[in-house]
Amino acid sequence: MTASPDLALLEERIGHRFNDRDLVDLALTHISAVKGEGPRVRSYQRLEFLGDHVLGSVVSHMLYTTFPKAEEGELSRRLAELVREEACAEVAQDMGLGAHLRLGPGESQSGARERRAILADVAEAVVAAVYLDGGYDAALKVVERFWRSRLETPRRPLRDAKTVLQEWAQARGLPPPVYRDVGRTGPDHAPNFRVAVDLPGLTAVEAAGASKQAAQKAAAAAFLAREGVVTESGE
Repeated sequence: MTASPDLALLEERIGHRFNDRDLVDLALTHISAVKGEGPRVRSYQRLEFLGDHVLGSVVSHMLYTTFPKAEEGELSRRLAELVREEACAEVAQDMGLGAHLRLGPGESQSGARERRAILADVAEAVVAAVYLDGGYDAALKVVERFWRSRLETPRRPLRDAKTVLQEWAQARGLPPPVYRDVGRTGPDHAPNFRVAVDLPGLTAVEAAGASKQAAQKAAAAAFLAREGVVTESGE
């Protein structure tokens, strides 16, 4: 069967041509567009269930081969970052899935095409559709295409600076960092807190933030930068 122009464009974008067009149609069908009995079975929800696990398996494989020296904890953190809802929704946007979604009138008018939770589910459903249509290698190809850059360059730190600093101190036989309030300036509606972080035998580092927690994270990040510590995110 010859694909429609819209489907052909989508196939070109995601890098897979479907042998079974019904699979991609199902992956793009929201429950609101299904009439009659069994709407959940005839929407993308079952495919999303499968796609969640296929994506996790493929990304785990990619992480295992890309970071041969990484321990289980680091691999787990990287995996969680790559398969979280926000990341999958971003991939759906890169794929242009929103424009191809089949929605009921109400959902279409309410902005469902841009809704993060829906986009994330549809991205996983498409991965499942590719897997069922072409097998593991086909799914790997699509996931590589859209997740590889995110895998190599995380969009946000895998751990916050306070956690990294505490682990850094522990590895050197030092006690946990101590965060000390230095001062506060600004009005009540826009305060600015200044905090110092102390470790024995090392010069304290100060930083500021809109909250004590933000100031502590900034101080930890500044301390790590001074000591030349590179976090897993490359920052």
